[in-house]
Amino acid sequence: MLQETLRQQLIAVKDVTVLSDPDDMAAHLVDWRRRHFGTAELVVFPGTVQAVSDVLKLCNARGIRVFPQGGNTSVCGGSVPDAAGGAIVLNLARMNRIRAVDADDESMIVDAGCILANVQAAADAEGCLFPMSLGAEGSCQIGGNIATNAGGTGVVRYGNMRELVLGLEVVTADGRIFDGIRTLRKNNTGVDLKQVFIGSEGTLGIITGAALKLFAKPRSFTTAMLAVRDLESALRIGRTLRRGLSGEVSALELLSGSQVDIVRRHGHAKPPMDTPAPWYLVVEISGAAEEQSYRDTLETLLGPELETEAVVDAIIASNERQRGEIWGMRHNVTECNVKEGMGLTHDIALPLARIRDFVEAVEPLIAEALPGACPVVVGHVGDGNLHYIVMMSHEAFADVPDQDGLRQKIGHIVYDAAIALGGTFSAEHGIGSLHTGDMLRYKRSEELEMMQSLKSAFDPRGILNPGRVLPEWTGKEAPHG
Repeated sequence: MLQETLRQQLIAVKDVTVLSDPDDMAAHLVDWRRRHFGTAELVVFPGTVQAVSDVLKLCNARGIRVFPQGGNTSVCGGSVPDAAGGAIVLNLARMNRIRAVDADDESMIVDAGCILANVQAAADAEGCLFPMSLGAEGSCQIGGNIATNAGGTGVVRYGNMRELVLGLEVVTADGRIFDGIRTLRKNNTGVDLKQVFIGSEGTLGIITGAALKLFAKPRSFTTAMLAVRDLESALRIGRTLRRGLSGEVSALELLSGSQVDIVRRHGHAKPPMDTPAPWYLVVEISGAAEEQSYRDTLETLLGPELETEAVVDAIIASNERQRGEIWGMRHNVTECNVKEGMGLTHDIALPLARIRDFVEAVEPLIAEALPGACPVVVGHVGDGNLHYIVMMSHEAFADVPDQDGLRQKIGHIVYDAAIALGGTFSAEHGIGSLHTGDMLRYKRSEELEMMQSLKSAFDPRGILNPGRVLPEWTGKEAPHG
């Protein structure tokens, strides 16, 4: 009865499409890795900002819970509803206009439902660069990137999504439209409200549009893959490149030998390097210089490392095909890992100087807790973000009697070590529903209280993405942080 009554009310809203058939809704009720499932009365697709406002006014008045959804590429259970029922999914896919691109202002204004790759292409067509890049860029939506403060491979030079947002348009739980679409670089007129919504994962408001920062398109890109003798050498090389090419290192990616082996087994295209090594680096340099100049500088900086065999092999891409092969290998790791087995994935960040300490501390703990599991590391070493994956076969994981308990046990081993070294348990993937318990374990009570105050102010009825980001917390518990 609720579904039909609500459906009739929603289809009466202008510029709204509603799905109610279970088969039509199914793809929106499970995440892409098929690890998080939920239910909903309806899946709603607004076509305009006003339509989002009207839908939220209706839901807020009736106490209907709303789960915002973009490209559904979350790995933390943040993009699908829970199993409690009595809710709608609000998908922004129809709101996909590139509203404006201004090359002179180095800015663009887009709808939140724009696919990231389309945003990149629109900027490129005007001779500009939008530098956010990640493996899901062909399906993730810019609103979701902002809501989770996405990272990606370009953070070392351009920063997280937070650094790329100039202004936001947001609809709050009661339907108010916050029009903060501005392309100003300086606007010191009180609290910068856009920052409240970036990284809030749809719990404080629904992002419907954004003004984004563009950059001059680099004159050239120089991309290399290095096979490295050990982790200490990989980190030292990273420091050498950042200092020797200050401001021009646009990516610095670290992969363990175990990760590259998985890509060799399952990738559509094999990695461009066959040389076995315990660690690999993917390096990209870009800027206003000629490519040959960057190649010469890179060869000069790497010369001593090659002589001492800290770098055991190196490929510097000589054309776009080779560059595509190197990046294809890097961006293919998630798909290959799914084929390899069950990866217990952890998205941590550490001070750069503590990365080696973390790896050395965690490996024996994992070996003791889960014999036979294989540690796999892939990360944005230029900014300290590691994806530490404990890989086991699908069959071995299926035989685990308490799978959730195992996830939690391994997670605490990894996160405790990261926190002890000044790191964090979530670097770029967000909290979703997966890490709300970790918020309670690792966040200080003062932080949780402040976050809850914001939630109460912006969404007093608690209809927006309930059960995400904030734990169910009474204030009586004592977080470990």
